[in-house]
Parts: sequence; structure tokens; C-alpha cells
Amino acid sequence: MSKLDGNERWKTKMLLTEHQEDYDNTRGIKRSSGPTSEELTLIRDSILLPHLQTMVERSLEDIEHSPGILKRLHLMTARILLTRITDDLYAIKRELRRRNIKILNDEQSENVLYYHFVCRGYTDRFGIVRDVARSELSVRLAKYIKDLMALLAQKPAPPAVQAEGEKG
Repeated sequence: MSKLDGNERWKTKMLLTEHQEDYDNTRGIKRSSGPTSEELTLIRDSILLPHLQTMVERSLEDIEHSPGILKRLHLMTARILLTRITDDLYAIKRELRRRNIKILNDEQSENVLYYHFVCRGYTDRFGIVRDVARSELSVRLAKYIKDLMALLAQKPAPPAVQAEGEKG
């Protein structure tokens, strides 16, 4: 039995934040902090891009089963979009792995999608409202289409197409 056993003051172990930081600094302990805003953006993108990928894949299947004279053009552009989305998703996943961030699972609560993540030992959950996700997906898809159109506008037409245009 020590002298402090009867003293009520020592029953609770309270440590002020600045004292904890000083103690950690003297011991060389590095506390894990939450994710930065850039890392939260990566987490958000890694959550949203698979949904966009699924949307484009479904659209691609619809195009494959539809008749039309521009079917080949639509299939090619949809495949290019899908490739770009997949490449971006792969790059984001690689960056998350490099930064030691793991997205664990999802849960749905009414209109909010929650995803648990671990960022360098810091565990939290990321929530996104369905309406916000939809609007972000439409903005993202518009950006991919705009980039694709800019790419198509840069490319010169193949010689066979130019020759046909000169005959008419």
C-alpha cells in the first residue's frame, strides 16, 4: 500500500494536451493525426469512381444491345471513358496504399453512405449524402467527356477520311 492510495486526487489520471505533446516530443513518439484535405479528397474519389465506373459499364452494355448507325462511335467513346476512369481509380488506390490509408467497409443510413477508413492508425468514417454523390458523379462524368472531346478535337482526321471529304 502506497501513500497515494487514500488520496482521491490520484484516482483520475488527467493529462493536458500540451503536456502530452511535450511528453511525446521528448520520447520521440509520433501521434497519428487525421487525414489531410488532400487525403480526404483521395478517399472521396476512391468511393465515387467505382460508382461512375459501374454507370459507364451499364451504359456500355445498353449501347451494345441497341441498334443505330453511330453504335461503333458510342461504343468506342464509352470504352475510352471507362479506360480513363479505371486508370484514375487505379492511380488513386495506389496513392492510398502509398499513404497507408485503407477504406474498410460501407454502411447506408437513409440518405447517407458511410465508409470506414484507417489513415496511419487514425480510424474514422467518411459520410457522403446520396444527392451530393449524384451531383459529384455528374460533374465528374462531364469533366471526363470534356477531356475526351478536347482530345478528339486535337487529333487530325485519318488520310482516308480527308480524301473522302475532298471528293464531295
